[in-house]
Amino acid sequence: AVEPAVVVPLAAYRALEALRARGAQKEEGITIRRVCVRDWMHPNPITVRPETTLDEVHHLMQEQQIRRVPVVRDGQLVGILSLGDVRHGLPAAGISSSGAARQQAAAQTVESLMTRDVLTIRPEATLREAARLMLENKIGGLPVLQGNNLVGIITESDIFRVLVQEL
Repeated sequence: AVEPAVVVPLAAYRALEALRARGAQKEEGITIRRVCVRDWMHPNPITVRPETTLDEVHHLMQEQQIRRVPVVRDGQLVGILSLGDVRHGLPAAGISSSGAARQQAAAQTVESLMTRDVLTIRPEATLREAARLMLENKIGGLPVLQGNNLVGIITESDIFRVLVQEL
């Protein structure tokens, strides 16, 4: 079976190839090579603390309809957690896991599953740079840092939105 995580990088690859084919052509007043991350990122992203439980972050992600969340401690980015990470940490209800095992897993903290070595990008970077970084590292989003401050997040969906709206 093909996992959804495999489909998105292929779509991102195709989008990047389309950008390469167009080169630096202007269409409707926009040059993709010069579009900045800051213009398309989600500012002030929803964040969690390392001590947040998997159950709490799972509910938050469902409620806010987000697939990744930066992890912040004392105002500093310390990790990122994807919906896939959360699903991996929470056993499926009824599939060879007791209620006690499910509760124990749900009580785990974000810190136990988050990715610590987080790739980030600057707000003044281009969308092309962001797309290339995501594609090369097979990730779906990048926290946006201005200095040491988390100011936004840019995702593959944001890049697709640019392609749809601007091209």
